[in-house]
Amino acid sequence: MAYYLKPDWFNNHVFNPAVALMTRAGISVWGSRILRVRGRKSGEWHSHPVNLLTYEGKRYLVAPRGLTQWVRNIRVAGGGQLVLGNKVQHFNSVELPDTEKTPILRAYLKRFSFEVGMFFKGVKADSPEEDLNRIAPDYPVFRIEPA
Repeated sequence: MAYYLKPDWFNNHVFNPAVALMTRAGISVWGSRILRVRGRKSGEWHSHPVNLLTYEGKRYLVAPRGLTQWVRNIRVAGGGQLVLGNKVQHFNSVELPDTEKTPILRAYLKRFSFEVGMFFKGVKADSPEEDLNRIAPDYPVFRIEPA
């Protein structure tokens, strides 16, 4: 069964809405963006606050909660939009295989562990590579490329 960690009440009703509100206003909170992706069944746009990671000159989206709806949708859509204030960036996405995720997961944990570290099964940015390799299949990672 695919890994998925459901958001708790605080994240659903306080933290994520607050970050989304600031991001929509053009204030990036630690690299936050609003991800807009078309639904795989409905075709309607869905919005989710995400942390955009820049690593070695490339941009990535990591799903710290595992196989979320936005992950399922982006796999089908092949891209979407990243929004910060009134700036909209259209992108194509490339999902990384598990064998390429380790340095991205490590960089993501270094940058965002205060916010998402509790979702990574006790693995931290300074954990051994074997630990990151072990959890990699549970955390989808997408490289973001201009559309």
